[in-house]
Amino acid sequence: MKPRHEFKHSLNYMDYMILRNKLRAILPHDRNVGENGEYIIHSLYFDTPGDKALLEKLNGVNRREKFRLRRYNDDTEFIKLEKKSKVNGLSYKESSRLSKEETTMLLQGDWDWMVQQKRPLVAELYSKMNGQLLQPKTIVDYTREPFTYRAGNVRITFDRDIRTGLRSKDFLGENVPTLPAGDELVILEVKYDEFIPGFIADLLQLGNRKASACSKYALCRTYG
Repeated sequence: MKPRHEFKHSLNYMDYMILRNKLRAILPHDRNVGENGEYIIHSLYFDTPGDKALLEKLNGVNRREKFRLRRYNDDTEFIKLEKKSKVNGLSYKESSRLSKEETTMLLQGDWDWMVQQKRPLVAELYSKMNGQLLQPKTIVDYTREPFTYRAGNVRITFDRDIRTGLRSKDFLGENVPTLPAGDELVILEVKYDEFIPGFIADLLQLGNRKASACSKYALCRTYG
């Protein structure tokens, strides 16, 4: 796994509009976006009965991880299992494809198919579902507008309309009821490898605003 730098800022609407207009004039969108430059992300996060992932995030634990299922727009045929880790301020991400059938069995509590898995991430999830009692916890939905820049492998995203699925775990459902996760805000995420080009860093300046420890998962748990 290659480490990535990752910073997050919570933006008010005016900051969001200013930055979005600047980025749209200079950087290309991710190739997977629709005609409006956005797509919708549906995630289901896992946590322990004692909320280990949530508490480690809120307490700023140096080494932490979280598991989630993820799909895009209305597509239930492309599903990923992901593990996000944070170590010494650097981010790592592992992912593995799951079929719709595997996802359905997982969410129904049928884990037999996971026992002899050759996919390391699936095997690790199975181990932690048994050892740590890791379980599906919260649905997190939002709309994302992504920008990319090849030098430095830079990825900049705006996440808005963040919604929580309350207590529902129906990750594959088409009409899952959701509610806004608190006050209207936009989360800016900036990710890059070894460096970020100077002109992009200058473009992202927001006066004295500093990176904040905002988490869409924590936000949705607060309101869900």
